[in-house]
Amino acid sequence: MDKLSDFTIRVATPQDASAVTTVLKASYSVLMPAKYDPAILEAVLPVTTQANPKLLQSGTYYVAETASHQIVGCGGWTHERPGNGEVESGLGHIRHFATHPDWIGRSVGRSIYEACERAARAAGVKAFECFSSLNAEGFYAALGFEMIRRVEVRMGNGQMLPSILLRRYI
Repeated sequence: MDKLSDFTIRVATPQDASAVTTVLKASYSVLMPAKYDPAILEAVLPVTTQANPKLLQSGTYYVAETASHQIVGCGGWTHERPGNGEVESGLGHIRHFATHPDWIGRSVGRSIYEACERAARAAGVKAFECFSSLNAEGFYAALGFEMIRRVEVRMGNGQMLPSILLRRYI
């Protein structure tokens, strides 16, 4: 557990599902309209703003929590590639990051990423890949990720979401 000035980073649990969903809904509904057509958002937000039970059980998904127990950010990593579950030795995958809009610019996302990187390095990961939404590209670039290519990510409801495949060696 990392203690920061206004929040603490800790491993998420299944009991955090409702709070994580609240952060995802607040974040994505405010930040994604800058880069996506409303029709795409109408189709994907119901899927992308739900906490992923597998991630919450993984031990590699984190939340940023205030002293008053408010979850203000979330994100994690897995060995398994999103969508197909493939595992490639030395490669980790950044998963389902979000920061509550009221907390953007306060190092919430960066702090969660740093917890991910420490844990991933200890687990033998040498590089991270990330399927980034278009609006999050700047966040990941600031962390040192580089664009590999633009991709279309199939969401759980079959809708395709324009995204960017990024990579960072750790």
